[in-house]
Amino acid sequence: MLNKLQKAQIIDLKRKGQSTRNISRKLGISRTTISKYWNEAQQTLHALEGRGEDARTMQYELYLEPQYKDRESKRRTITTQMLERIKVLYEQDLKKNKALRWDKQRLTNKQIHQTLIDEGYTISICSVNNELAKLRKQHKTPTAYIKQFYEYGKRLEFDFGEVRLDLGLGIKTYYMAVFCAPASNFRWCFLYDNQKQPVFLDSHVKFFQLVGGVWETVVYDNMKNVVSKFEGRNGKRLNEELQKMASYYGYKIFATNPYSGNEKGSVERSVEVLRNRLFSLNQKFESIETAQKYADAELKKLNNDSSILIEKEYILPLPPPYELAEFSEGVVSKYGFVSVDGNRYSVPERYVGKRVSVKKYYNEVRFFFDLAEIARHKRSKEKNEDIVDIMHFLDGLERKPAAIQNSLALRTIPKLKEQFDKHFTYNPRKFIEILRTSKNADEAVFAINQTIKRQAVAAKSVITADSSTEVKTKSMLEEYSKLGRLQ
Repeated sequence: MLNKLQKAQIIDLKRKGQSTRNISRKLGISRTTISKYWNEAQQTLHALEGRGEDARTMQYELYLEPQYKDRESKRRTITTQMLERIKVLYEQDLKKNKALRWDKQRLTNKQIHQTLIDEGYTISICSVNNELAKLRKQHKTPTAYIKQFYEYGKRLEFDFGEVRLDLGLGIKTYYMAVFCAPASNFRWCFLYDNQKQPVFLDSHVKFFQLVGGVWETVVYDNMKNVVSKFEGRNGKRLNEELQKMASYYGYKIFATNPYSGNEKGSVERSVEVLRNRLFSLNQKFESIETAQKYADAELKKLNNDSSILIEKEYILPLPPPYELAEFSEGVVSKYGFVSVDGNRYSVPERYVGKRVSVKKYYNEVRFFFDLAEIARHKRSKEKNEDIVDIMHFLDGLERKPAAIQNSLALRTIPKLKEQFDKHFTYNPRKFIEILRTSKNADEAVFAINQTIKRQAVAAKSVITADSSTEVKTKSMLEEYSKLGRLQ
């Protein structure tokens, strides 16, 4: 294909009087092509005479890039079957987005391409992009961006992002607390059921502990957790709790201008990337903890290409974790419970009647006596609930083993009660003995299952041994009978 430079060389050499054959040999271009463009140039040069102001335009056209007609090529790789499959995947994604009632967890072109590859199709990402563009009728206006450069350890960006998941209670909205370090391209998120102040602060403490350090500046938008009040035209009163945390960790707070998400573009993009990478294909989990474990595993893979190990050498040293708890006190009831926000939490029974200290975190409650932690529970968001750990009552149950069958402590753990009713109704002391050697209810259930398996194997071996002896004895009697030793 001829370019502008070659076209100019043809015209220049012809003007100097060189023959078409000579030019063809020198430039490696066919004589027909040389003649074509020289004839066009002569026509243009002739037309330039007496054109006045139009001469500049004519001169520009003289050296324009040669134009060629587009060829109508047939598809060679993509087939009707592939097109149908792309359409099905696209329509399935639309249905999923409709069920979730938003489209921020839509499948990306890359994910659809990978699905096709996994199904055995041979197709390029470009072909997939072209077909999806037609389906989605994407006609985006090009936007100019100013490329930024960030030094290691200088900037961290934060934002909340919504995600729709089914955690056993139907599809509900949950929140990702997303952090992005633009210098190293390190991204992480934590899942919550709200985006209130305790959650906002908790996510920071977790992230700094995860990485092992703090950035010089953390960038936020103007959410209520950051800006308590706008004062005047440009003034902002920063949230007091955020200022306390920032002061403790030693970082600066930077709040972007209103409606200026581009000022923290890295984390804005990260919210979209993480939502799609983590939850486009998976929306159902047993609990928020299960969803977080899944996210953690995927995030480790996603961050393999980041340079966080290099950036960690530049961030500020990490102080002990910032204390986020609300402090209170309570008296242990005669049943071994402490009342907190309308719910009752168990503590070891030896503290009955004593006053204990309570630390309330957004997701758990911890109890202390003489500065030593004596119990911790997952914090209930309901009212009038009993949150029980059966391990707190083993001394009392050992003294009164018959009381275990109808105890509240056992009834709150269905899988443990099922094992008791099935195997230990007439031997509660053995059940308590197994609990004694276990750290928690799950470990106790596992220990019981192992004990039952061992007993079953032992019983089977006894039956096999007895059976073998019977067969052997019968065989011997038959032999003796044949020899006439038994009359």
